Amino acid sequence: MTARFAFLYGLLLWLVATNVLAGTTIRVGVLAYRGTGEELSNWENLPAQLAAAIPGHTFEVRSLAGPALHEAVQAGELEFVITNSSQYVALAAEFGIQRIATVMLPEALSSKESLGSVVLTLAGRDDLKQLTDLRGKRIATMAPDAFGGYLVAARELLRAGVDLEAGDARLLFVGFPMRQAIEAISSGKADAAIIRTCLFEQLAARGMLRAADYKVVAPWQHAGFPCAASTPLYPDWPVAATRGVDRQLAKDVAMALLSLPPSPTGLTWDVPADYQPVSDLYREMMLGPYADLRTSTFQGVLKNHRLFLLAIFLLLVGGIIHVVRVEYLVRRRTTELRAAQTQARDLQRKTEHMARLSILGEMSGTLAHELNQPLTTIAAYAQGMERRCANGQPDPALITETLREIFAQTERAAGVIRRVRNFAGKRAAAREVRPIAATVREAIHLLTTLMPDLPPVVMDDQLPSGTTALADHLQLQQVLLNLMKNAAESMRELPRFRRTINVSLYRADSNLIIAVADRGPTVPAEMLAQLFEPFFTTKFDGLGLGLAICKSIIEAHGGRLQVEHRDPPPGLVFHFNLPDTRNAR
Repeated sequence: MTARFAFLYGLLLWLVATNVLAGTTIRVGVLAYRGTGEELSNWENLPAQLAAAIPGHTFEVRSLAGPALHEAVQAGELEFVITNSSQYVALAAEFGIQRIATVMLPEALSSKESLGSVVLTLAGRDDLKQLTDLRGKRIATMAPDAFGGYLVAARELLRAGVDLEAGDARLLFVGFPMRQAIEAISSGKADAAIIRTCLFEQLAARGMLRAADYKVVAPWQHAGFPCAASTPLYPDWPVAATRGVDRQLAKDVAMALLSLPPSPTGLTWDVPADYQPVSDLYREMMLGPYADLRTSTFQGVLKNHRLFLLAIFLLLVGGIIHVVRVEYLVRRRTTELRAAQTQARDLQRKTEHMARLSILGEMSGTLAHELNQPLTTIAAYAQGMERRCANGQPDPALITETLREIFAQTERAAGVIRRVRNFAGKRAAAREVRPIAATVREAIHLLTTLMPDLPPVVMDDQLPSGTTALADHLQLQQVLLNLMKNAAESMRELPRFRRTINVSLYRADSNLIIAVADRGPTVPAEMLAQLFEPFFTTKFDGLGLGLAICKSIIEAHGGRLQVEHRDPPPGLVFHFNLPDTRNAR
């Protein structure tokens, strides 16, 4: 079994192990590929991760061959399916299954550019340079339904005018494992071999062949892709939810997959890729869901259905018109959808920016006060120095000390302006890995600058020194400023000695948790669920957008923003989680 299939097998073992004691059985069908794989040992920590992520479910894995997997989906016996790109497209067209994540190979350029085909021949074959040179030659390949090992290359050959199905070349199907196709070249049974990308490099790295003995036919350049290729790149295996699966369950499974750290071989899950290129391949080759586009040869139709030729011709024209119309509508809808998504992202960024400006507007008075102090000090020192110079009493040491104080106050005012400008600046989201504790301290310092009457903020950092998070740290500071500002406002009616804001940083399972707690009045339980709804507010002059924006920011980082009553009461605790970057190493 290749590294990809071993990764999927380990993932499925994880799903079973983490849910054996749960109540609801969720059935997962996986495409059983030919061959056996090595046992994995790098998923031992996954049971606890899934139990924490999706409590209350048991996952049952069914290893099924292609036809059996199709029948199980048709009979409604599965909730989730893990299969190759080609079968996914067929099942999606026939049964409406929906992808929720895509496997990422370590060498992949992106989730949609992961694998393709490479055509190999012996290094000394100077007669085989382009795909058109393969006409009439013997080509070894794995199987007619192998995606990277046959179909992708077959499409490119068809585009070059070499129709493998029509017999333009002699095909030798060698079966599994795929390396037998290369061995067919070495033994002289074939002139060329079609294999999936990166298998050639993997076999060479293991010493199972000499790379210098072979060459690539019609090499295709992919910037940044570490393996040879003769075709474009396509998305890899997806996991898909079958029709009727609970949306929350599908979302939980997707979030659990996306939060998995890379396997020892570097395999990860990514957001679902666009499988339109795979669908285009099948439509172009008239396979799978587009098999109905196939027709008999003109000679066969003319010989056997002469009387119906005109009717078939009219049906064919109608079918072509229908396909063109559907294609046009799909492309138009896709363009409109992409434009709407771009507009939504722009609106989100503008809303976040306006929220930051709103915070600064509410605190403009305190900001002016904060700047006025160093300016007043500078003026006082300058006037005093002017009087001493006018009285003829210049003291070099005193002048030096005064200038140092003026410079220090200037730096203080510049620091206030710099922090405010950085916070208020409008810019695109930018994620980086940096210590999370530093981000929290900067937020506290900025809010202290903007709100001199801010209650004491007690920071309890339980994380190891230097713990980092991959995030847009300015957005995280915006969330913290909102939460701490709300906490301060909720305690305005309390005596000053009872006002305290507690900020805690700790780790829970594979996540970093940041919590902001106050001692404000008790909030009814039925109101807690409404706090994150847009335009819901308990303030007289509030807009009700602050917490809604905070929630969207945290969810964009793959986390959740939640609130609960403080124990012991009174007060509330807002807390959100972030992925721990140490799991991504």
